[in-house]
Amino acid sequence: MDNKNIMIVGVGGQGTLLTSRIIGKTALNAGFDVKISEVHGMAQRGGSVVTFVRYGEKVSEPVVEEGEADILIAFERLEALRYAHFLKKDGVLIVNDCRIDPMTVVIGASQYPENIIEELKKEHNVHVIDGGAIAQTLGNSKVLNSVVLGLAAKYIGFDKAEWISVIEKTVPQKTIEINEKAFIKGYEN
Repeated sequence: MDNKNIMIVGVGGQGTLLTSRIIGKTALNAGFDVKISEVHGMAQRGGSVVTFVRYGEKVSEPVVEEGEADILIAFERLEALRYAHFLKKDGVLIVNDCRIDPMTVVIGASQYPENIIEELKKEHNVHVIDGGAIAQTLGNSKVLNSVVLGLAAKYIGFDKAEWISVIEKTVPQKTIEINEKAFIKGYEN
């Protein structure tokens, strides 16, 4: 098997790092060599957060190069646009349909681009989910990352029960049930 390259992008506080750990542990449990790299940026201030998860028989380095990602998971539309060039030609782009204005937009120095998802669909295999809305229906907006991960898991592979087992062992004890429900909602989307 060739190495699988997954890139997760989002804005600080969206659960990007937790998501990368769940993917990494799931691949590890399946017997693969796993490397994870976290690039925090200004996570604490709502800035861009990028993580890479690579797994396979033998992985030498954690960073995914441009044009090499099999799957790009974006927790925010502009982040999807910003990092889409990392996808392989036949890669899958999972986009959480969410808008979080970066500081440059907030202060009026730039405009938030229109029609991001439509533009991405012209060149990429895009799957869109409104993780925030689904998480709200479950009563906890903080589990949007588990919703988005549920959708992405269908394209990453591994058994659904294995994903749920890793979620149980990775998320805080008091949030296991809501994270499982969120993951299943995304998986069934």
